[in-house]
Amino acid sequence: MTSQLEREAREAAAGARRQIATCAAPLAELGHRLRATPPPFVVTCARGSSDHAATYGKYVLETTVDRIVASVGPSVASLYDRTPRGLAGALFIAVSQSGRSPDLLELTDTARRAGALVVGLLNDPTAPLADRCDVVVPLCAGPELAIAATKSVLLAGLAFVQLAAAWSQAPELHAAVAQLPDALEAARALDWAPAFAALAGAHDLYVLGRGLGLGAAQELALKLKETCRLHAEAFSTAEVLHGPLALVGPGFPIVALGHAGDPTEASMRATLARLVALGAGVISTLDVDGAVTLPTLDVPAILAPLVHLQAAYLALPSLATCRGLDADLPLHLTKVTHTR
Repeated sequence: MTSQLEREAREAAAGARRQIATCAAPLAELGHRLRATPPPFVVTCARGSSDHAATYGKYVLETTVDRIVASVGPSVASLYDRTPRGLAGALFIAVSQSGRSPDLLELTDTARRAGALVVGLLNDPTAPLADRCDVVVPLCAGPELAIAATKSVLLAGLAFVQLAAAWSQAPELHAAVAQLPDALEAARALDWAPAFAALAGAHDLYVLGRGLGLGAAQELALKLKETCRLHAEAFSTAEVLHGPLALVGPGFPIVALGHAGDPTEASMRATLARLVALGAGVISTLDVDGAVTLPTLDVPAILAPLVHLQAAYLALPSLATCRGLDADLPLHLTKVTHTR
């Protein structure tokens, strides 16, 4: 029986087509506004899976429109009652599936009062967060009932690529946007379940990425916790060589999300080779001697993290079953989390 999580993950391609059709015109207008009055920097506000999409978006924007992108903790406004200085003229992007968490609402109110241009990437454009935004970009994922988010994360990533394309007017970014629905559809045929089966008896593991792939690594680590009760921690391949390397030894499981042709490829390969030499059980989208290679697609590097997540989501229910769990029933969790 197909899980709710898998059914919804498979809907991402159709949602991507809806988002492109729905958001092309308003994003073109927003892009014109950003070129006419360039913001000095960009601030993101999100939690959980949406924050991982924002990490991906950080690298998308920093590598395409050359703006610093920083994440601000929502509790700065909701609990510490502070207003960060210098927000006037900045671009503030709130990313949320539900648009209802009180701390995100408060920080968004704070940013708007401080003079930021507030853009909301929202799956529910009728949510309270929408009323606090100058521009709402609907994710167009449709209802998402599974507790562990999938399609809304992928479509938040697409929204960042669409924003970068509209802002920069770079032809290669517009081409990537047009290519993503088909790429997500093709990624549904990538079978990561056999490789993930090696994690059935694991207790701890690392999920590694770098640059554009870091947000995807963070997201997969969270999903392994949520759906499979695996203590998975995400690191950049640059950071894992510091303190985290001390835990790596024979059989230590590692999943690595990299992409051939990305500027991070050479450094990722070098790090993975070192981890293999230490005896780690490496599962990687990059072909590295001694590692299990995950199937992937030949897509522009900017799309690779979304393709990797699409394939990973579809492998999670099988891994959860191998561990005696139901991916649709994560322990202690609810669909909407209200934080202050």
